[in-house]
Amino acid sequence: MNKTTLNALALFPLQLETHYAAIPQEFRHWAPPSWDGVPSEPFTAIEQICHVRDIEIDGYQERFRRTLHEEHPLLPSIDSETLAVERDYARADADEVLSAFHEARARTVAMISALGKGDLSRTAEFEGYGVVTLRSLVHYLCSHDQQHLAGLQWLLGKIEAVRAAAVIPAKAGNHRSVASE
Repeated sequence: MNKTTLNALALFPLQLETHYAAIPQEFRHWAPPSWDGVPSEPFTAIEQICHVRDIEIDGYQERFRRTLHEEHPLLPSIDSETLAVERDYARADADEVLSAFHEARARTVAMISALGKGDLSRTAEFEGYGVVTLRSLVHYLCSHDQQHLAGLQWLLGKIEAVRAAAVIPAKAGNHRSVASE
């Protein structure tokens, strides 16, 4: 596996933690009125980190294990919204979630680092993706990580827009539209 991808995977837990910490405490369970344009699943900040933890453990670690030990297995997608409800993401403790994720990612990186060229070439059928190799699954995991950093940044953008709207409403009525002139 290339070092760029391995390094990105290894550094991601710290990035996730710092991106989550940037969300103001009072907005960690907040949902915007619209999820249009969200680059990740439409989850609140706490739900984002729970999702990342669960996809690491129940998704990618399981997919890697099955691809290594089964002959061209069918790897199902995970219904993230159902999982969020079943596991009650809204009531999760962020410190516990982040700690569990740090541990899980360390196991994932150790496992990937030990793989040989033949292991990385093993194939599977990934629901929604088609035929994949173990190497491509590693890249999809790295891509998934980046989607959730983007999701947290997107939430920060929405939070700042809500904050600005709360400060500016009195001025909004004073602006004239160029089209009405």
